[in-house]
Amino acid sequence: MRKILMASALIALPLTAFAAPAEDVAEARKGFYKLLGIEMDGLVSMVKGETEYSAEKAQGHAADIKTLTQYNMGDIYAPGTSNADLPGKTRALPAIWEDGAGVQEKGMAFVKAVENLNAVAVDGKDELAKAVQQLGGACKACHDDYRAKDF
Repeated sequence: MRKILMASALIALPLTAFAAPAEDVAEARKGFYKLLGIEMDGLVSMVKGETEYSAEKAQGHAADIKTLTQYNMGDIYAPGTSNADLPGKTRALPAIWEDGAGVQEKGMAFVKAVENLNAVAVDGKDELAKAVQQLGGACKACHDDYRAKDF
């Protein structure tokens, strides 16, 4: 069900009307990804051996990421909030709003990777490492196509 909701939200991005100012939406989007990054950092730290693997902590980070996938992404991807619209404020490329099918495909891969992460986070460092790599790959796929390298 979450896959369908996320995919629907991503497809509906250009159709949604927003009352919030464009700069506020871009800031909220950056905040969302900062939260995601904090959770990923905790997992990557365990995988790299910088911190000790803890099944409980790994599951906590995985659960937090899963919670983030339930957010209505349409709220933070309002049209008019790309780097072309807000130079220096965001790295979101206009392609996000031009390639609904590609965004949906990558969004579904992200959700699948998050589900896998949640399924194996407590199964040891090796399984966690594989799941984190899969999730990182899903993130990178979006970054490669829909995020500018810099502001």
